[in-house]
Amino acid sequence: MTSSPVPASWAPALDPVLASPPLRALGGFLKAEEAAGKTIYPPRGQRLSALELTPLPQVKVVILGQDPYHGPGQAHGLAFSVQPGVKVPPSLVNIFKELGTDFGLPRPAHGHLVHWAQQGVLLLNNALTVEAGQAGSHQNKGWEPFTDAAVAAVAARAEPTVFLLWGSHAQKKAARVPGLESGPHLVLKAPHPSPLSAHGGFFGCRHFSQANAFLAAHGRPPIDWTLPPA
Repeated sequence: MTSSPVPASWAPALDPVLASPPLRALGGFLKAEEAAGKTIYPPRGQRLSALELTPLPQVKVVILGQDPYHGPGQAHGLAFSVQPGVKVPPSLVNIFKELGTDFGLPRPAHGHLVHWAQQGVLLLNNALTVEAGQAGSHQNKGWEPFTDAAVAAVAARAEPTVFLLWGSHAQKKAARVPGLESGPHLVLKAPHPSPLSAHGGFFGCRHFSQANAFLAAHGRPPIDWTLPPA
């Protein structure tokens, strides 16, 4: 019997989903894409990084993305994050701008968000892979039941947690989780930080300070939103 590819803390919630028809179909799809010579991001070994870096018992904040960056060297398994040395993408630039407004923080020199993940910020995309150069190409290929189950596992816990839902895509995903908004959690919604929508209410939302105030009020350590040098 082979061990689960899912990190141990997440396995009880996600192993049953791995055995479901959508996930079996996803596995076949990914193998066929690779056999056809297509480049898939992030590479094998990094696709579950969000779950590996943020064990379920440690989740304090959930930030939902749509799918990984589709350019070379960018995606490494954390939503909105890029590898050290890679140019910070526009949506993350706007996230940093809002952080600057909210906390007076200087803009980080890089976009590698591992420091957040290690403190309990689950940076989870809806789909965990993408074909190079083809945004959204792995949406509706089977990842959604898996990542829905991960969000539901967080929502089912008694520990008060903050869900930052930016854009309609994240908000629709969260709406599929029963009882999320009626639980002990704080659910904050704003437009997506993309340059196309950030001026419609993402800027000025102050989600980061609201998240920290909620965590502190419920006896949970706040997030240090600064980023140390990569």
